Amino acid sequence: MHWLKYFWNYHKKKSVSDRLVMTILCRNEVDIIEANIRTHAALGVDAFVVMDNGSTDGTRELLAELSKEFELHIIDQPSQTYQQAKWMKQLAVYAREKLNASWVISNDADEFWIPQDQGKSLKDYLSHKDSVVTVKRHNMVLTEEVLNPCYEFSQSCYYVKYSICYDKKAELSDSNISMFFANISPKVIINPQGFLKLSGGNHRARHVAKLLTARFEGGIIVFHYPIRSWPQFEANIRQRKELLKNPHVKMGDHYRRWVKMLDEGCLSDEFDRFILNRESLNVLNSLRIIDKNNNKSKIRKK
Repeated sequence: MHWLKYFWNYHKKKSVSDRLVMTILCRNEVDIIEANIRTHAALGVDAFVVMDNGSTDGTRELLAELSKEFELHIIDQPSQTYQQAKWMKQLAVYAREKLNASWVISNDADEFWIPQDQGKSLKDYLSHKDSVVTVKRHNMVLTEEVLNPCYEFSQSCYYVKYSICYDKKAELSDSNISMFFANISPKVIINPQGFLKLSGGNHRARHVAKLLTARFEGGIIVFHYPIRSWPQFEANIRQRKELLKNPHVKMGDHYRRWVKMLDEGCLSDEFDRFILNRESLNVLNSLRIIDKNNNKSKIRKK
């Protein structure tokens, strides 16, 4: 049984043969997936397992090209049932059984796991004792530069350092709330030996040794780029609307809010509220709600 291997390796020293594998579930992420792969490969990820969920924008073709340069395994999943937790567990098991992973990061295409210490790789923060390692995640915010036709997501400089604890009902009903500032869950890195289950968005995990060795790691921060342009945002919400036709699909309340706005014809008003002008940036910065991401130069596009 694979959980026995966790205890067998408990005192094992790290070596060059240890493998960090990143799994990604994506659909129509052609604007960001290459930067995601290149950035994490440069930061110590040895292999990638990407499940493409029926992309139609060139993402699948781009992944095929990237697989010629990186150890990148592609799994096609055309089903639109959005079984995120089931699929992410499937990818983690693939990483353990097929790729001999020592650690697995279950990632989204719009998330970048960045070491905060100069010169360190992601693997430098991990050991074989680790069962579940939790790291903080922060939303990157939009500024007026996003209105420039030549804007790229990596130009975003500010992230939400301290979220605002909105009332949950207000997140669905109050049109003046900016969801960028709502509280978001952290993410986890798992040791696949002894791993039992992932929550849908990789926010929590079950592991046979979680009570003994689970920990928080402050040396890694996940920077989240959920909204990068108006076309990307609108296309994403139209896809979410189709997924929500299945009554059994599990999805965050913020997506249900945006689908409702799409139906009411006011989704563009929501996007406009996301954009912070210079005055707003100064106020939020003075209150320490936002801060500058001084590590954005680690993002590699090509």
